[in-house]
Amino acid sequence: MRSVYVITHPEAAHHVEKVVGGWHDSPLTPAGRRAAVAVARALRARIPEEAEVEVVSSDLLRARQTADRVAELLGVEALSDRRLREKSYGEAEGRPQEWLDRRFVPPPAAGDRMGHHEGVRGAETRAECARRVYAAMDGILRRPCEHQVVVTHGFALTFVVAFWIGMPFESLGSVSFRAPSGSITVLREDDFFHNRQVVSLGDTGHLDG
Repeated sequence: MRSVYVITHPEAAHHVEKVVGGWHDSPLTPAGRRAAVAVARALRARIPEEAEVEVVSSDLLRARQTADRVAELLGVEALSDRRLREKSYGEAEGRPQEWLDRRFVPPPAAGDRMGHHEGVRGAETRAECARRVYAAMDGILRRPCEHQVVVTHGFALTFVVAFWIGMPFESLGSVSFRAPSGSITVLREDDFFHNRQVVSLGDTGHLDG
């Protein structure tokens, strides 16, 4: 049995400052750090002490800070993979959200949604973001490990889950899996049929306390 726990990092400074995130390297807020501890405790309660476990994180600060709390409680070292980063918003990153909103070109309802350019210099297309997240997940799942924790971001999470369920790359133009900040998504594959389940999506029950 393989279980994968996908974490969307908790509240970061760019959330409260109302600036564009993407690759802007903002840290967790005090509330975000408390939520990271709650995530770590929830995973410690789910994962047996003797189990083999791996923690892999986006290399952006807010994700690494979350992963470090989890890894510390699980007794392992967190690995870093820049391919798990959030979608890049190019020159908009770190600027006020309203700056991006005025320039943003939404994708068409039909046509080339994957290659659509959103009107901001240096921003990634949906295809560019999806391609690197798919590559990261391919590498992670090639490693035999009973329990794997993947720490990523809200937009990137869609492609983590899509890869898990075997969604073809060319079908990713409109898919969206929503998970709140600080949430845990549980994915599981059984040993016999090797069926892959999405056990829960975006659970925040551990943050209630």
